[in-house]
Amino acid sequence: MFFTLPTLLTWARIVAIPLVIGIFYLPVDLRSANLWATLLFIVVAATDWLDGYLARRLNQTSSFGAFLDPVADKLLVTAALLVLLQLDRVNALVALIIIGREITISALREWMAQIGASRSVAVHMLGKLKTTAQLAAIPFLLYDGLLFGVIDTRWWGTVAILVASVLTVWSMAYYLRKALPEIRAKAR
Repeated sequence: MFFTLPTLLTWARIVAIPLVIGIFYLPVDLRSANLWATLLFIVVAATDWLDGYLARRLNQTSSFGAFLDPVADKLLVTAALLVLLQLDRVNALVALIIIGREITISALREWMAQIGASRSVAVHMLGKLKTTAQLAAIPFLLYDGLLFGVIDTRWWGTVAILVASVLTVWSMAYYLRKALPEIRAKAR
């Protein structure tokens, strides 16, 4: 099911990443770039929920879609974190924790699939919560201003990305703990 509507939405999320990032390289003032990047990120991030909903609703779930969806999330979050790091809106340690976890768990899942134990590291609600926290924090940091004249988005974004970092470490520990019996068995 390569060209279903849910899969096309996932592909659109990947294709839109250079647009979200590229806004900061256009000859526009930073406030405008912040606004447009935030709006585009929110629209693109919303497809994460929409593609899953449509896949279930239209009975168009597929193993390819299940593979591509988290890849799109990881690419979107990583790209946004790198821009936020360059703009000095996110701490390098926070970015390293989030990106490092994504690489670690992706490698773990690949290895577990090779040994026939992928069920032990199947997507868990904690991982979904982690992704939701990341996708909620990033728009606040992209906007970087006063929302409605009163909400300091940098402050709230920083708090939210710290919460996302804690969830990131927690979810990584969960997946590693689930995989540990298989790791021990194969290490012998």
